[in-house]
Order: sequence, then structure tokens, then C-alpha cells
Amino acid sequence: MKNIKPESEKVGYSALISTDWNECLSPMGPFDPIIFAYPELGPRLGDIFREYTSNRITLNKAVSRLRELMPAPLTIGEMDAYLDSHFETYKGVPELMNWCGENSVLFMINTTASIGFFQRVFAKGLLPSIPALSAHPGIRFDPSRTDPEEIYELHEITDKSINTKRAAAIHGVSFNRIMIIGDSGGDGPHFQWGAKVGAFLTGSMTKWSLESYCRQRGIRINLYFGPRYLEGEKRNRAEEMSTDFRKLEDVVRKLLD
Repeated sequence: MKNIKPESEKVGYSALISTDWNECLSPMGPFDPIIFAYPELGPRLGDIFREYTSNRITLNKAVSRLRELMPAPLTIGEMDAYLDSHFETYKGVPELMNWCGENSVLFMINTTASIGFFQRVFAKGLLPSIPALSAHPGIRFDPSRTDPEEIYELHEITDKSINTKRAAAIHGVSFNRIMIIGDSGGDGPHFQWGAKVGAFLTGSMTKWSLESYCRQRGIRINLYFGPRYLEGEKRNRAEEMSTDFRKLEDVVRKLLD
């Protein structure tokens, strides 16, 4: 974690959104920039992604396999080339992020995607700036003035809840004013922690792996947003892309009441 402001300089927040990114706020996958640079790795990286989002292997194991396959680390030029041609979010995501910034809601991206991916996203102005980012350090570039003020390293999926708790403590946000957003079984431990502390759990483009994880542990998902997939069901890109995240503003308002 870096650049934590002194207590006297901290911005006050009334609520916190801690959200996954890939296939949750965006149709992109965490390995897509690597597949763009090395298309021959596509099928094998797809298998690795499905294994850790279904909790069959750890994130560290997934990253270890990834590094064995990559001929060289991704460069800024390669990341930028990918973003220039492929970056996209679901409808209304940037607007929701802006709304949060205007309404004292801390918007925190909390994901297994790389820190370097988001460094370049913010450097290129593809998303509104956010105060906090939790992401994997496997790809990380030199610090930039456009980086989020707080960057938390995420090495395992269990770090999502640890980093959400740290951000809430730093900014004085009570747990019952936290919204956790996730889509797959990889978000299961985050949801499990959230259920224990009274956070509001939102399934976005909810996969069967998250449903199964929560059902086995008696975790109640408070809100389903976008398509909700059965076991083995293929993603419906058209329905996903038509889901408007600005509709979550009313839900977040209730957390502020």
C-alpha cells in the first residue's frame, strides 16, 4: 500500500463500494492484455482463469503458471495498444464512478487484474480517477501522478476482504455502509466476510460459481444485477452490455440514509 494521507488530510466518505472488475464492471478478462500480445496463449490462459475463479487453484498458483507461459513481461506499449483497441466497460460504469465521487462514496476497484492495467487506464483517462485500488502486482509500472492515492497489493483472493477492511478503517466507513460487488466464485471469500460484518452483497453478471459458493455457506446475496447464470450457461453479452450501472445509484443512496 502506498501514499496514505495523514488523518488530517483524509477525505471523508459516508459509504464504500468495493468491487471486482473483470466480467463484473467490464466484459474484459484479466489476462486479455496478455492474450492480445501473445494470442497463442489464449486457450491455456482461459483454462487458468476458469480454475481460480472457480476456486480450484489459488491465485498465486494461477500467476505462477502464467509467468511460466509468458516469453517476456508486458510493456507499457503493449498494454496501451491493447487498451486503445479493446478497453470497454458495461453501460453506466464511468457515470456511477463519477456519482460516487460527487456523493462522498469511496469507489474502490478490488480485483485480481493487474495494478499496471489500471495505471495505464487512469493515465489515458479511460476511467474517472478513484481514491483506492486493490489489484495484483504481477504487472506494475513506475508510479505516475495519475495513479490512485491508495494502492493495495492483492496476492490472493482472500486479500480482497483484507483490503476492503483496511480502506474502511482508514476512512472511517462502518461495515454496514459497504457494498461489495462480485461475479464469480473468486469473489466468494469477499462475500463471506461481507456477510459476517453486515455489508450489502451485490452479484453482478452472477456466475454459478458464486451462487454455489454462497449457497454452500448460507450466504445471502442482497441484490442480483444484470444476468444471473445457471451452471454451464454461456454468457449473454448483449444482456450484459445493456445493463445500466447508473441504476445502482438508488441502491447506494439507501446505504447513505
